Amino acid sequence: MESQIQQQPNPNNEPTNNQTPRSPFEKLKNNLVFKSKWAEINGAMGDLGTYIPIVLALTLAQNLNLGTTLIFTGVYNIITGALYGVPMPVQPMKSIAAAALSSTPEEFGIPEIMAAGICTGAILLLLGVTGLMQLAYKLIPLSVVRGIQLAQGLNFAMTAVKYVRKNQNFSNSKSVGDRQWLGLDGLLLALVCACFIIVVNGAGEETETTGCQLATTVDDHQKPKKGKWRRIVASLPSAFIVFLLGVIFAFIRKPKLIHDIKFGPSSIQIVKISKHAWKQGFIKGTIPQLPLSILNSVIAVCKLSYDLFPNKDFSPTSVSITVGLMNVIGCWFSAMPCCHGAGGLAGQYKFGGRSGGCVALLGLAKMVLGLVLGSSLVVILNKFPVGVLGVLLLFAGIELAMAARDMNSKEDAFVVL
Repeated sequence: MESQIQQQPNPNNEPTNNQTPRSPFEKLKNNLVFKSKWAEINGAMGDLGTYIPIVLALTLAQNLNLGTTLIFTGVYNIITGALYGVPMPVQPMKSIAAAALSSTPEEFGIPEIMAAGICTGAILLLLGVTGLMQLAYKLIPLSVVRGIQLAQGLNFAMTAVKYVRKNQNFSNSKSVGDRQWLGLDGLLLALVCACFIIVVNGAGEETETTGCQLATTVDDHQKPKKGKWRRIVASLPSAFIVFLLGVIFAFIRKPKLIHDIKFGPSSIQIVKISKHAWKQGFIKGTIPQLPLSILNSVIAVCKLSYDLFPNKDFSPTSVSITVGLMNVIGCWFSAMPCCHGAGGLAGQYKFGGRSGGCVALLGLAKMVLGLVLGSSLVVILNKFPVGVLGVLLLFAGIELAMAARDMNSKEDAFVVL
């Protein structure tokens, strides 16, 4: 009879490493190797429902350098995938993006956006280097983090429903009337895509080991066996197929789109930031962004990562430092302020991402697009069916919100809600 393997309790939910030490090269190779080829490719699409709308909106409204942003975020994806070995997302800083989209370029333009990103990154870097982020991780209760995850997940889901039901004008972040049922960006298309993902993915795998569960071996006769057709359907890369369908429909919606594409990377220039831009960026961007970055981009990401990948050995200190370095370096070259996010991690995990190779592949794709198409890629994104993006975002939000299901006591549930 096979013995049962019980995980040691971890009251602080801190990342641990139960594996034998490896050389840096072996660790890097293990972090980037695909667990399943199609599942990892599919998982790479799980974060695009958040990434594309915000990047497109900033490009249209604030003239963000899309080519540079793609190159830098691609590099971030590859580095974080290699370092952590999990599908660690790279997402826009949402509070800074919201401040930019609610203002004119004269009030809060590219210099202010980049100043906000640099200030936020510098503070996160300082918190990581001094060890204060690790202290915050230990002091903040799990129920508070679960509440953040629930709120963020429900916010994603509500935004996704808005994308599906209403036509969107991303240049001013407003809905502009009800979406028609038929058409290449109609309600029917979004519903078909949602049904397809539900049929393929269902509620997700219940057999995944989490940090608060026991990892036990089960005899083969005790495991529910799927039928042949069910196994075939479950193996389909649903998010990848849906995203590819959206790209095809973007060209069908405007066949002359290809004539608007210019090949070659965008020019990379250092941003000139005035004293006024530093002040406005810190007040309007950094101050509202900093609590969200600390709680959702570092602490919630680490807690969720431990739930999903209990044997990975990264800490809040390292995550805080990588987020800080991304912005302290990239924002000087007009790359969008970025962070990690529990929602992106949940979305990529939902669709099959299980390794750093998942986001490294996404990063490579971003770099290729940034180098080959540059900022002209915006003409394709502008015609991408928004309802399809809404469907991808919906399932990412649901997956993140479901992280709160382990709060069983009345006291914890009260704090979460």
